Amino acid sequence: MIDVQEAYTCVMQNALSPQIEILPLEKCQSKILQESIYADRDFPPFDRVTMDGIAYRFEAIKDKDSQEVLLEVESLQTAGVAAHVLENTQACIEVMTGAVCPTNADTVTRYEDIEFVEKEGKRYARLMLAPKAKGQNVHTQGLDEKAGTELIKAGVSIGPAEVAVAASVGKSVLKVSKPLSIGIISTGDELVGIDEQPAPFQIRRSNTYALLAALQQMHLQAQLYHLADEKNIILEGLRKALSKHDVLIMSGGVSKGKKDYVPEVLEELGVEKLFHRVKQKPGKPFWFGKNKEQKLVFALPGNPVSTFMCFHRYVKPCLLASMGSQIAPHYFAELSAEVKFSPPLTYYMQVKISSTSEGKLLATPQEGQGSGDFANLLSCDAFMELPPEKNEFKQGEAYPIIFYR
Repeated sequence: MIDVQEAYTCVMQNALSPQIEILPLEKCQSKILQESIYADRDFPPFDRVTMDGIAYRFEAIKDKDSQEVLLEVESLQTAGVAAHVLENTQACIEVMTGAVCPTNADTVTRYEDIEFVEKEGKRYARLMLAPKAKGQNVHTQGLDEKAGTELIKAGVSIGPAEVAVAASVGKSVLKVSKPLSIGIISTGDELVGIDEQPAPFQIRRSNTYALLAALQQMHLQAQLYHLADEKNIILEGLRKALSKHDVLIMSGGVSKGKKDYVPEVLEELGVEKLFHRVKQKPGKPFWFGKNKEQKLVFALPGNPVSTFMCFHRYVKPCLLASMGSQIAPHYFAELSAEVKFSPPLTYYMQVKISSTSEGKLLATPQEGQGSGDFANLLSCDAFMELPPEKNEFKQGEAYPIIFYR
């Protein structure tokens, strides 16, 4: 039996290498980016007007009573056309939001702070409010990013912001991770389909659907299987599943029961056991292995909370790494109440997360009735990882949390 950190390190060291495909930008939402995106020119690419109004040289009104200065309007600069030239540095040009700032102008005052007057057949602008500084309402070229800057790093999950930036630099196609082929397998004669009426000694299958839903939150899909507790059936079922999928996630059949055939069957099929049993609660019987074809097998304990916790603590980060995704660090929260836990195991306690007025995350224990009490997951948001070196955990102490909501 190994400790939690050893198990996690082993899992992550055996993550698969991401496979790459090229997709049109409009089909890349929620995919994992597998290239860096660079600015093809300055952001913004020109001195950009940010308010409708007039553009002029700051020196024309500097150290003067702005309401005593009349700036003749030379022309109108709209967005999407080349820069006009301010011919008279004591004049101004009307400008629209998004337009390039006219050549020789460096400051913009919005229409709300201007009064226009007619004089001798010409149109003038008077500033009713002096600008705070040179460059007011001008978004300077290159202020946000310079040409050649890395804007998006590989490993990011692509969302609307990433799509917008990629489009702005002319990336009509992107290199992204191919989806993993995943099989989810339950074992157990006590399990029946969700649309069946269970006998008094049976229950409906739920773990596989919970795992599928967790994968769908990651924008992954999987094929579901169920195998009866017969060694030859498990042998043939796993043989076929290994030939079809990159990753198998199993639920049940890994403990010490008379019909827990999964570990020996996997060994017969050439899947190397990398570890079996972890010093944790729930999820102690967790089994992990890999075959020569680099297929990963996560054989999780069948108790629902054990399955759920092991998925979020080990399987999810490994799948993310296998798609080349960046792995987010753990959050920490403070305990809202004292907790005692005696066995020398890492305890993954179910908690409800809230926040204080000071902005701290607060974890309220919702321990439930053990690893079979999956209904208790409904009242929680996360697992809190309590270390094995202690058996008393004080109110106000902070520990890592693993969100599942």
